[in-house]
Amino acid sequence: MFATYRPILSLLRGTAFLLAASGLHGLLLPLRGQEEGFSTASLGLLGTAWAGGFVAGCFFAPRLVRKVGHVRAFGAFAATGAIIALLTGLMINAPVWILLRAGTGFTMAGAFMVIESWLNERATNENRGTVFGLYMMVTYASIMAGQMIVAVGDVTQASLFMVAGIFFCCSLIPTAISAAATPKPLQDVSLDLKGLYTNSPVSSVGCLLIGVANGAWGTLGAVYGARIGISTAEIALMMSLVVVAGAAMQMPVGRLSDKTDRRYVLAGASLGSALFALLIFLATPRTAVFVIAMTAAYGALAYTLYSLAVAHANDHAKPEDFVKVSGGLLLLYGFGTMIGPVLGAVLMGSLRPESLFLATACAHAGLAAYTVVRVSKRAPVPVEDRDAFKSLPAERAVTPEALRLDPRGEELDPSGEEQGG
Repeated sequence: MFATYRPILSLLRGTAFLLAASGLHGLLLPLRGQEEGFSTASLGLLGTAWAGGFVAGCFFAPRLVRKVGHVRAFGAFAATGAIIALLTGLMINAPVWILLRAGTGFTMAGAFMVIESWLNERATNENRGTVFGLYMMVTYASIMAGQMIVAVGDVTQASLFMVAGIFFCCSLIPTAISAAATPKPLQDVSLDLKGLYTNSPVSSVGCLLIGVANGAWGTLGAVYGARIGISTAEIALMMSLVVVAGAAMQMPVGRLSDKTDRRYVLAGASLGSALFALLIFLATPRTAVFVIAMTAAYGALAYTLYSLAVAHANDHAKPEDFVKVSGGLLLLYGFGTMIGPVLGAVLMGSLRPESLFLATACAHAGLAAYTVVRVSKRAPVPVEDRDAFKSLPAERAVTPEALRLDPRGEELDPSGEEQGG
């Protein structure tokens, strides 16, 4: 059994280093930028640039991979990530960081697509669920581990940038020495907005709004923590627990949605997220324990919404369209994460640090209201005709290639041919 999973475990080790580097670098930049006196707008644009680069990478990276091969392409992506991490430590300048952050987004999308396609190639129909579950565990654990490294370092020094660069380089080793066969060429990514909206208006609008909220929080949550005066270690814990709480709640919330109209659960979780956000805005907590507890409660609801929206869309789609529909929703989510940091930065710059939660509350309240309206416009899919809810990996580490690894995507590939092991 171990021999069966050995090549996969090697690839997952590379994934772990890549995600740890991403988590560390992504949290370090806004904290160091805050220390350097960067404007709120500049800090918000770091998130917008990353999201824009990531979406562009999903479209254009497959062409590079087809041209030079998986191993060389991954080596280029990981090396570029290391170079960018080191450059951000050498050049403390907001416009330079914004430009480099877009490059990081592009390279991370390409690197993830290579690893995910490799995992997909190594998985069989019998162990695909296990491989997908392992991938989910690695994504959440590695992102949290990378963020927590910030807690034991000094954000005002260059050492953490060096550690991020080292992690990017470490991610190269498992793929460079792997004896696994090179996967099939990556497939081009496309976006059919009209088809997505026709299939599920709630999911299409929802993924865009969820991206707005998560993009605002993911980029500026650390800035919020720094401005209200909690320590770097407490900020790292806060950012990690928000994602972990959402991951832990996915299955309970998802199982509830299996028993009723998913739109009720989606609307309820959206409304709950908005209420927690408004409570933080109005209560203006300053004690670290209170802040961490309230943001974790917020994350427990907010970070279940994307998986619920994807599950609802796939209730209405044919099984063979899972990859196409889910991939399109992922790109809509990516567009939302480009908008959210700008909106959050405008509100934080105009009002007070807690105004970040006004941005997320607006997005979540809008989703709840639109979902309630749509309930009266379309009958729910009968429970017996739906697939059971399944969790998804952290959206920050998912590309359309990961969706082909999902057991729901194993039946047919986009060309309509049955997939093998």
